Amino acid sequence: VQETSVQNLQVDIAIIGGGIAGLWLHACARSAGYNAVLFERAALGSGQTVASQGMIHGGVKYTLSGALSGASEAIADMPAHWRRCIKGEGDVDLRGTRVLSEAFYMWSPENALSKVTAFFASKALRGRVDAVKPKDYPAALRHEKFRGSVYRLLDMVVDAPSLLETLRAQNAESVFSVGDQAITVQRKDKGADIFLQHNNEKLCVSSRLCVLAAGKGNGELLQQLAIKNPVMQLRPLQQVMVRHPQLTDLYAHCVGKDSKPRLTISAHVTEQGVVWYLGGQLAEDGAALSGEALIKKAKQEMEILFAWIKWSEAQWSTFFVERAEPQQPGLLRPDNAWLSPCDDLSRCVAAWPTKLTLVPHLGVQMMNYLRAQNIAPQNKDVMPASWPRMTQIAAAPWQSTQWQQV
Repeated sequence: VQETSVQNLQVDIAIIGGGIAGLWLHACARSAGYNAVLFERAALGSGQTVASQGMIHGGVKYTLSGALSGASEAIADMPAHWRRCIKGEGDVDLRGTRVLSEAFYMWSPENALSKVTAFFASKALRGRVDAVKPKDYPAALRHEKFRGSVYRLLDMVVDAPSLLETLRAQNAESVFSVGDQAITVQRKDKGADIFLQHNNEKLCVSSRLCVLAAGKGNGELLQQLAIKNPVMQLRPLQQVMVRHPQLTDLYAHCVGKDSKPRLTISAHVTEQGVVWYLGGQLAEDGAALSGEALIKKAKQEMEILFAWIKWSEAQWSTFFVERAEPQQPGLLRPDNAWLSPCDDLSRCVAAWPTKLTLVPHLGVQMMNYLRAQNIAPQNKDVMPASWPRMTQIAAAPWQSTQWQQV
C-alpha cells in the first residue's frame, strides 16, 4: 500500500468541537474576518448542548438564598444579549433560531418563596422579576388545585437543535467532519498542530490560535498535549423525561427549601405529544441514582406538585450527561465562561462556556485574547474540496430514547 503524504494547511484559527461553544467561537472569528475552521467527530451538539434545557437566564435562580452572588451578577445581562443576537443586532447573528418561550417562571407549591419574596421585590431585582396574577399563570399551573406563588423572570428558552443549525448554516463551508477518526494534537512552538485523516488524505492543520472547545473531549486533548493547567472537572447530571397527554407548555423552576431550584421544567413538542424535561436539584441528586430509582423519585415529586394529573398513565425515561468545566475548589460550578492558554502555549487555548447562557462571554474572551496576542487575520489556506462538511445535528434526548411506564 502506497504511503500517503501529509498535506500542510495554514489557517488563522482552528477549533476542535462542534457544540455550542465551538460553533459560537467559529461564528465570532469568521465574522471578524479570520480564516477559521471547525472540526467535529460526532453530530454537532452531541453531549452537553443537546442535553441542555435551552435556558438563557439572567441568574435570578442563583438568588434563592436571598442575596446576589457572583454567579447571578456575571450573567445578569445575558438574556438581553441573546435577544439582540436573535434579532440580528448582536455580535453573532442568531436569526432563525427558534425561541420556545420569551419568559421563564418560578413557582412555589407552598410558602417556600416567602424567605426571598421581599428580596425579589427589592431594588436589586427590579425589572428582572415580576409577580404573576392567577389569570396570567402558565396553563400548566392554572388549575383549581394549584396553591402557591408564581413569578415571571426575564429569562428565555431557545430550541438547542435550531440554535446549532443556525450557527452551522452561517459558516457551513468551514465546519468539517472528521468521521470516526481520532483527532490528534501535538505541541508546536507556542501552539498546537492538528492531525487528521479522511480516506487516504492526511492533513496537518497549523493555526495561529488552536481552540479546544470539545466539552468533555477537552480532557483527552489536554492529555495528548501533556497540559497541567487548566485541569478539567466533570459534574454529572441525570435528567428525567416524561410524556403524558395532559402536559402543556411549561418553562419554570419549582422552588423548594434549598438555595437551588427543587425542579426545573422545560417543555418540548414531539409527534407523540409534549415532553417535560426535568432538571434542577432532581437531576443533581439523580446522578447518584439508577435510572429506575430516579424515575420513581420523579414520579413522587410530580404527584405532589401536579396532583391533578394521573401520573400512572405517563411514560418516563432518563438521560445521563456530564458537565465539563475548568476545575474549581470543591467541584463547585464556575461563575463565568472560561477561556485560557494551555500551560505556556500562548497560541493554544481551552474553552468551556460552563452554561449555555454564558456562551457570549466566551466569544468576548476569545476576541479580547486575539487582540492581546496581536493575532490579526492573515492565513488564506482552505481545506481540500474532498474533505466532508459536517451537516448532522445531534438528536435531542427525547428523540432517541426508550420509554417506560411505572
